[in-house]
Amino acid sequence: MYNADEEFDKTGLNLPPAPKPLGVYKPALVVDGKYLYLSGHGPVREDGSLIKGRVGRDITPEEGKLAARQVGLTMLSTIKTHLGSLNKIKRVIKVLGMVNCAPEFERHPFIINGCSELFATVWGDDRGVGTRSAVGLGSLPDNIPVEIEAIFELN
Repeated sequence: MYNADEEFDKTGLNLPPAPKPLGVYKPALVVDGKYLYLSGHGPVREDGSLIKGRVGRDITPEEGKLAARQVGLTMLSTIKTHLGSLNKIKRVIKVLGMVNCAPEFERHPFIINGCSELFATVWGDDRGVGTRSAVGLGSLPDNIPVEIEAIFELN
């Protein structure tokens, strides 16, 4: 049987602390016992600080992709905090990635691949890859380079 927690452990990556809401919203919401909705998450480091900067101006695309992976790690932390295990996820349904970037930057999907590739590693290519949108924005809260939200189906 596939074990997402074990697959994550094989990455050698560490989870940052699950972020606490800074506004009026829930970071995670289970609907009908079948779906998990995650609010927009930013790139939280292990020490709780945020990665900051605008892609194409302050940070390189490669650094932006790593920031998107860090957002994915932050989302995994929220899942473990709220559900107790990554194994509670049946599949990724939808990922929406928002990139804080210079107006001329056009490689938004490349950036969001940082998160998508992490999810594919944790849940496998079939269950870890869902539908996705990747868009560029003029700014994001606290000047973070990437914000991502997602919908998951639960086991």
